[in-house]
Amino acid sequence: MRATVTSVVVPDQEHSARAIENLIATYAELVDAGDFAGLGAMFADGVFGGEGDAVASGRETIEKLFRATVRVYDDGTPRTKHVTTNVRIDVDEVAGTAVSHSYVTVFQALPDLPMQPIVAGRYRDVFERKQGTWRFAERRFTTDLVGDVSRHLLVGREILGT
Repeated sequence: MRATVTSVVVPDQEHSARAIENLIATYAELVDAGDFAGLGAMFADGVFGGEGDAVASGRETIEKLFRATVRVYDDGTPRTKHVTTNVRIDVDEVAGTAVSHSYVTVFQALPDLPMQPIVAGRYRDVFERKQGTWRFAERRFTTDLVGDVSRHLLVGREILGT
């Protein structure tokens, strides 16, 4: 007897959107934990950058970018919380690609700095599904508002495009 395939299960758009939301949340958790190696792994086959041509790609380059730009404190974290909201995800199940747009507000608090928003902006993300797993292909950040980032960045405000 020969086996035949009579139907193929089409990937579920809601399941894909949830998997992508989880990637977006995991990015925030990794940054806030100071896990820059994890961020490098997350973008190992992708690109990360701001507006224009300034992008980093590959595991080592992206890890190095975060280590060179984000201040880390004695607890191993940047003492921030990245809050991602207004997430809109458009999935193309057939192509195995997706695009999302979201807002981000970064809060920071230190013993001598009351909790405050320090940056607000937007993400534009591109995702791809490889071997059934969603991953970042590209993340672009646009800065809209900048507060006191002197305790967050190791370089000046120009890294945020302001």
